[in-house]
Amino acid sequence: MPLILLIVALVGLRFFEVWRFAELSWWWIAALMLCAFVWFEYVEKMLGWDKKKAHDEDEKRRQARVKKSFGQRK
Repeated sequence: MPLILLIVALVGLRFFEVWRFAELSWWWIAALMLCAFVWFEYVEKMLGWDKKKAHDEDEKRRQARVKKSFGQRK
């Protein structure tokens, strides 16, 4: 996510020609976009981080359901 925020900030600074970013080549920004694409499409899946996030969300829902079920019985 920080990489996406960096890309958005650089695009904005380059587009509005702020300070030294006015001279920044669009190729650097395109390269960062390519890195972000490769990261989210391939590397994250290879490391299993996409499944971990989904598993953590399922676990939170399960814990809430258990808490709700046992909370009503009292």
